[in-house]
Amino acid sequence: MSSEVAARRDAKKLVRSPSGLRMVPEHRALGSPFGLEEPQWVPDKECSRCMQCDAKFDFLTRKHHCRRCGKCFCDKCCGQKVPLRRMCFVDPVRQCAECALVSHKEAEFYDKQLKVLLSGATFLVTLGDAEKPETMVCRLSGNQRYLLLEGDSRHEIEIARISAVQVLTEGFPAAGGNARATGMSLQYTAPGAEGTTQLKLTAGEDASAGRRQSTAWLAAMHKATKLLYESRDQ
Repeated sequence: MSSEVAARRDAKKLVRSPSGLRMVPEHRALGSPFGLEEPQWVPDKECSRCMQCDAKFDFLTRKHHCRRCGKCFCDKCCGQKVPLRRMCFVDPVRQCAECALVSHKEAEFYDKQLKVLLSGATFLVTLGDAEKPETMVCRLSGNQRYLLLEGDSRHEIEIARISAVQVLTEGFPAAGGNARATGMSLQYTAPGAEGTTQLKLTAGEDASAGRRQSTAWLAAMHKATKLLYESRDQ
């Protein structure tokens, strides 16, 4: 893909919505698969009381809409302004307490785990019915739409086409601990293909920094797929 085509694919524009300024893809179909659409606001005429504490709205108790769920609240129940990156808001936006908690948790993905996915890690990759695995660097594309596999060969897998994910582990967790992640199995649908294809990623056996990076990448990818499923269920 030429740099010019890639630049057009990743182009963004600034738009103003009732909820605030958003930096969105030039073409809606090329948005991040982890993104969420803005909700429909509960109409003012249908909301005479706070949907959390039941306070009656009047001249002193004003109504506010949560930018994440669209419900109507008083200022006490919807006074937090929190970053909402999954909706591409430029600035922190007003959210109810429940939604603000979720957005705070998602911030860890964007601040830490997304960077891990973009940096990539090295795995033994078995694609489909291949007899032997290939050593490849796996990373998320800059627009978050593709899983890039780069080695002697190169492959792109569209994140939105991933249908199932299983983290592969070994050993038994000690009391209060976790089993060690050794890899990941993904099922996806290739364009124009019937049925699904399996992709298996296996981390190296050494205890080097590369192995730690691979383990961190697996954990980040597992979190990413959870966000992906939430976006589909919206």
